[in-house]
Amino acid sequence: MDVETETALRARGFCAVAGLDEAGRGPLAGPLVCAAVILPLQEEARIAGVDDSKRLSPRKREVLCERIRERALCFCIRTVDVKTIDEINILQATRLGMKLAAEGLSPAADYLLTDGNMTLDVAVPQRSIVGGDARVYSIAAASILAKVFRDSLMAEYDVLYPGYGFARNKGYGTAEHIAAIRERGICEIHRRTFVKKFWDGREKT
Repeated sequence: MDVETETALRARGFCAVAGLDEAGRGPLAGPLVCAAVILPLQEEARIAGVDDSKRLSPRKREVLCERIRERALCFCIRTVDVKTIDEINILQATRLGMKLAAEGLSPAADYLLTDGNMTLDVAVPQRSIVGGDARVYSIAAASILAKVFRDSLMAEYDVLYPGYGFARNKGYGTAEHIAAIRERGICEIHRRTFVKKFWDGREKT
């Protein structure tokens, strides 16, 4: 994964460039997870294999996640719960989660690189890059942090709320998951605004 974007910013005087990404915008259940990370850019410190989390196997993501956590100058992971997602919509929830992740970095970032088309309400200079998780080293690293963290959460929710297959589907709208909603109703971590088309109004007891 190329570090050209971060290197160019460093040449302009920015020495703490953070990449930001999220996991969980599309699922019917579970929180949104946003991650921010500042990585060293020296060639000897770079992590081989960093890529868009969607291109990696679960095992590869976990290995890379540990390396990112070990080598990062700092990182921050924040969640946005389903109630907030339903109240402010997923786009605003993503902006909020990324803002919280950026603000949680210590030391603070002096430039932010976000995935997608996302303007954050922060004073720090920023740039949004469509497809950034597949093109920019630090954004790809943030995508891995967010994905591994969220997958672990969904495995825990599978134990708390059995019958929906959360460990397998991670809250996404698979046929199995939708069938379970129709049969059982929804549980506490379902996004009500996301399940309206096939939810009959029942809450799981």
